[in-house]
Amino acid sequence: MRRVLSVVIALSATGVTLAALPGASATQIPEALQWKSCAENPAAKAKADAAPQLPALECATLKVPLDYGDPNGRKIDIAVSRLASKAPAKRRGVLLTNPGGPGISGLTYPAILAASGLPQEVRDSYDIIGFDPRGIGRSTPVSCGLTQKQQDRGNLPSYAHTAGDVVREANRARQIASRCADSKSASLLPHIGTANTARDMDRIRVALGERRLSYMGTSYGTHLGAAYASMFPARGDRIVLDSNLGPGGYDVRAMRLFGPGLEKRFPDFAKYVASHPEYGLGKTPRQVRATYFKLARRLEKKPVEGVDGMAFRGLTFDRLYADASMPALAKSWQALNSGRPLPAEPPYPGVEQIMSARFAVICGDTTWPRTIREYQRNVAIDRKRYPMLGGSSANITPCAYWPGEWVKKPVRISDHGPSNVLMVQNERDPGTPLAGARQMRRALGKRAVMVTADQGGHGAYPFGRNTCANSAVTQYLTSGQRPARDLACAAEPAN
Repeated sequence: MRRVLSVVIALSATGVTLAALPGASATQIPEALQWKSCAENPAAKAKADAAPQLPALECATLKVPLDYGDPNGRKIDIAVSRLASKAPAKRRGVLLTNPGGPGISGLTYPAILAASGLPQEVRDSYDIIGFDPRGIGRSTPVSCGLTQKQQDRGNLPSYAHTAGDVVREANRARQIASRCADSKSASLLPHIGTANTARDMDRIRVALGERRLSYMGTSYGTHLGAAYASMFPARGDRIVLDSNLGPGGYDVRAMRLFGPGLEKRFPDFAKYVASHPEYGLGKTPRQVRATYFKLARRLEKKPVEGVDGMAFRGLTFDRLYADASMPALAKSWQALNSGRPLPAEPPYPGVEQIMSARFAVICGDTTWPRTIREYQRNVAIDRKRYPMLGGSSANITPCAYWPGEWVKKPVRISDHGPSNVLMVQNERDPGTPLAGARQMRRALGKRAVMVTADQGGHGAYPFGRNTCANSAVTQYLTSGQRPARDLACAAEPAN
């Protein structure tokens, strides 16, 4: 029931030879790439048919080392896409993009950005580049062989009311980690992480014939962009990080921030529901909050067509990523409050691969606590402080049992390098809360300027309606001008 939390290379006509580019040694120059319509791939064609409003993309495949410690060893595929600028006189370079995750495809993201209001002046200024990170989609994929039941449970741990609930969740977490370790992808999984994906990004830069790479990443894409900027400080051009994780990426601290993230975001929904008495879910925000806990308890005791208390909590968290989802979420609450099943949704494609790749990244990027007792302590704290979701977001995950030899040294986010990073952040973001963004801001130091917008939801640019924040990003991407100092954008009235 619960949906998984989410949703190219062109050889430049600059005349610069690849061998002359930084990081392109004679043995590491990517092969010339053959461009073709992305729709020639059956899966991509099906997506295009389902969403004909998206602009057409070109696609290509890049070969990269599986293990950068053995650059001449096994190679894997990275699928890349391009939405080329149609204004050669205005084009200034390439803008590599990433929609977040980890574990989700980014191949169609340039088209999604264009269809979601990416300003024409940005589209004119860059070839917008997308890619499927290693392990995902049309790039060389990974799979842990997760069962359907494991897939249906999704990525969030169950809500732990007691210390015993943590022990029970530990059994599930251990089983998933074991399946990954014993899977056919076991030789790939240790290499599906942020550092290697950042190295793949630099290979994309070289294959594009570009001396420097502009970048725009959202959610997990902020950690990926910050990692690239730290690992290759001289090779980044204009870097935009939207909806920011802390400098540790998706580590245990980031997961625990889901709890306070929902608490800060929920009042926006409660206010909306209270202003629509026809839903019958509460006449005041306080009453709407009480309805949340009442429904969660009732569904824990008696699920409705497979929707239990944890699925309800996860559904609420997921749908509060966007203001536009509030009416549908309120109707879902209304149905569940009346004991009616939710409308059937088409199955989310590729859940098993998404989950497998996500575990590979978050479990392999950093070391997670290894003892059940530590998770029990965290749950006891967060369940009290953030009762809406804290009992889940602090609970144990498969990362506690990830093979130790698969865990890599974390990428250190550094303030060393040019001042070329613009951070943009919604104040009430449930998935990557402001607290994490502030930590990232401190880690980047003089390299960054941060724009905060007094609005809720996940993803500020170009999806949010705050014109102050949107204008700041557009101006930076097109002119290179950032605010002189950190900027707070006031709330703007809804249209």
